[in-house]
Amino acid sequence: MATNTTYAEIQEEIEATLGTMPGFFEGIPDETLVAEWPTFKRYTLDESVIPAKYRELIGLAVASNIKCPYCVHFHRAAAKLHGATDEELEELVALSSMTSRWSAMIHAQEYDLDTFKAETERIGEHLQSQMESPTD
Repeated sequence: MATNTTYAEIQEEIEATLGTMPGFFEGIPDETLVAEWPTFKRYTLDESVIPAKYRELIGLAVASNIKCPYCVHFHRAAAKLHGATDEELEELVALSSMTSRWSAMIHAQEYDLDTFKAETERIGEHLQSQMESPTD
């Protein structure tokens, strides 16, 4: 989608929105920032289908797995800003390692993907049946 928005207009909007023009934005080519800011703003600052607290917890889990100190710092602070509790952040510490840890174990086995998919389907069906008919 073409835009007629200028770099100066984007810079003004960033400053109005964030109260400053972060240096890392200034290090991005002008045309790239003009294209990237609307998406960054929408999914970082505006409302979307996923509530802000959950978006930030997801961002923190991803950031911890890619080991980005910038993203970890940003998403942890943003999660707190949006109401994440210390207990939720503690749980996230444990949860954020599970996908990469289990992925490494399954990959090291060279486990068959089709078998894994079939087993996951059966497990899902079993769990769904348990949810539909709880035992007392």
